[in-house]
Formats: sequence, C-alpha cells, structure tokens
Amino acid sequence: MAVSIHPSVDQGLKPAAENFAGGTLHCHCATDKVEVAIQGQVAHNHICGCTKCWKPSGALFSMVGVVPRDNLEVTANAQKLEVVDPSAVIKRYACRDCGVHMYGRIDDTNHPFYGLDFIHVELSDDPGWAPPEFAAFVSSVIEGGADPTQMPAIRARLRELGLEPYDCLSPPLMDLIAAHSARQKGLLAA
Repeated sequence: MAVSIHPSVDQGLKPAAENFAGGTLHCHCATDKVEVAIQGQVAHNHICGCTKCWKPSGALFSMVGVVPRDNLEVTANAQKLEVVDPSAVIKRYACRDCGVHMYGRIDDTNHPFYGLDFIHVELSDDPGWAPPEFAAFVSSVIEGGADPTQMPAIRARLRELGLEPYDCLSPPLMDLIAAHSARQKGLLAA
C-alpha cells in the first residue's frame, strides 16, 4: 500500500488550468464560512512537512503556495479570523470556530517573502489550481509524529508523485532568499 501524503495528491497531480483566473477558499464551518477570494494562480505550490502549516485531518503533509498580497481579499466572515501564533514570522490567520488556516501573511518588510500570502488551495472547490511542484521540510514530519523508519518510503512516494523531497525549500526559492539577503547587504544591485 502506498504511503498517504495528502488527499489532494495521493491519486496523482492534476495539471493547472490554462489561463486560471483564481477562486475562492472556504473554511470548514457548516455555516457562516470564512471566505477568501484569490485573483490569479497560486505560485510555488508545494507539499510541506513543517508542524506550523495547517493540514487536513489525517494528512502527513500540508499543501501550501503563495499569491501576491494584493490578490487576496477576505470576502465573508472576517470577524472569525484570528492569528494562531502572533510571534511567528508567518502570521497564520485561522477560523476561530473550525481551526482551518485561511492564509498566512508576513508583516516584516525586510523578509524575502514580504508581499506574498500563503494559501491552501485545497480549501477551494474551483478546479484549475497549479499542482504542488516539490516537497519541503520533509524531515519535519517526524516532529509531527511520523515514524522515522518510514522516511525512505515517504521520500520514495513523494518522488513517485513527481514531488522532489527537500529538507528546506526548493533550490529556486532558496536562491531567492539568498539573493534578497545579498541585496540587503549591498552585495547585489537592487
């Protein structure tokens, strides 16, 4: 039996819709759902093993990508949102009733990902979102309770799905972070 990674990828990755215009995310409340409208396609969608990201029940990994901050708008029941951990770099806004993380935001203008909001596209019923491209912070699933002896099988399953496993972010994102730091130090032109 194959290792279960996340309900949205366990049966394979679905391709992104061409010219996808965006969609709406909803929390899991039965009524008075928090609603977040997203304009455009998600970028850098990935499977994440960290213990901070929201995961659907029973999922080993979360699925998270980014959109420009200006492309995200809370359109219903914003009063139900609260920050999970105010001391975290990424302020994860969750529905206080069902606990689902609706989006994450970085307030530090010096952070390389400032201006991008983190979202979970599986909270949308709209088809066409870009599929995950890689797996990040894979070893961290151990901190979430995964059996360390299962890590070879977990990494093999990720590769089988076409999701290269990393114990950090993907090389292009790590390059972006390093370039941002170099620009802040004056080592690269802005």
